[in-house]
Amino acid sequence: MNRHINPNAIESVRPVTGRLRLQMAGAVVMTLLMVMAAPVMAQQTPAPDEPAAEAIPAVASPAEAQAGASAVVFMYHRFGESDYPSTNIRPEQLDAHIAELKRGPYHVMDVGAIVQAIANGESLPDRTVGITIDDAYRSVFDVAWPVFKKHNFPMTVFVSTEQVDTDNSTYMSWDQLRTLVAEGVTIGGHSQHHSHLATMPIAAVKAELAHSAQRFKDELGFVPDLFAYPYGEASLEVREAVLEAGYKAAFGQHSGAFDDSADLFYLPRYALNESYGTPERFLLAANSVPMPVSDITPADYLLQRNPPAFGFTLHGPARDLNCYPSSGVPTMTRLGDARVEIRLDGPVAPGRWRINCTSLGPDNRWRWFGMLYTVPEKTAQ
Repeated sequence: MNRHINPNAIESVRPVTGRLRLQMAGAVVMTLLMVMAAPVMAQQTPAPDEPAAEAIPAVASPAEAQAGASAVVFMYHRFGESDYPSTNIRPEQLDAHIAELKRGPYHVMDVGAIVQAIANGESLPDRTVGITIDDAYRSVFDVAWPVFKKHNFPMTVFVSTEQVDTDNSTYMSWDQLRTLVAEGVTIGGHSQHHSHLATMPIAAVKAELAHSAQRFKDELGFVPDLFAYPYGEASLEVREAVLEAGYKAAFGQHSGAFDDSADLFYLPRYALNESYGTPERFLLAANSVPMPVSDITPADYLLQRNPPAFGFTLHGPARDLNCYPSSGVPTMTRLGDARVEIRLDGPVAPGRWRINCTSLGPDNRWRWFGMLYTVPEKTAQ
């Protein structure tokens, strides 16, 4: 029987409460859903901002418990805007997320504090969670913040300055952003025009960052410390430009938990929307742990060759490791105990290409490592 399934398929399973609730991340979910695994293939294409199929492998020994500080960060966009399901969370879904964070063994912290702790090698509580929201939609102010504020959950909002400058009622105003800042919300940078930075000339990227920084300084009196790449798209050149602009860390839109082995300027987040915001998926993500790796190839987040030759070196055990791309049929090769190489059956389409690698680790919690690459219209074969 195939044990490797798409974890997003658990949307059909009813929530479990009490002591069984945390077991859903591993053995219980695996038992319930093995019969659903057969039709789920590695090449299944996910929603635009979501993971491809991932694996639920066998249970690892508690002796493999994750060491050091790690965290999970979630990404939202809209709240209660049903016309945009791919970026929206329904109010009842948000309520379920809040309920899980309140009753579970989680520690919701400011994302800036999480990043600083990991960068400094400091400890974090187990199951540390951060909340981020991209694009500064008006529903963040009207719907999300009253809920998070009520429960004393800090949040970070990544703002594209031109969207606020246009006085479009879809987005928050500078006055509303100033209100959020006064109430303790962290503001992050998100470029000027919410552009596809990875495929822009680097001079234009630097101009976007400079203009955005000036608008923050003019309107809020400071330049943010944190940045989020629009669409999660970056490159080594863009990463360097964000670093030079003075940001202390930057987030993408690839899935996974992270620790000090992660690139501080390409940190992962779990995207949440109507399709991928169910309590079951939220539970799995919130309880995930990092899969520490190094020597990732391709090193550049903007693909130079297509199909990509993907690979990485594991820092520790990863039982029944499986990797699932958003497109392409993969062949995985293990070189010794640590090196993993993935090859595809052909080129992938221009746009965004992601790959997720998972292995069930300590206490039925997933080890999860994901990457997102930008695929230009023309790449070398």
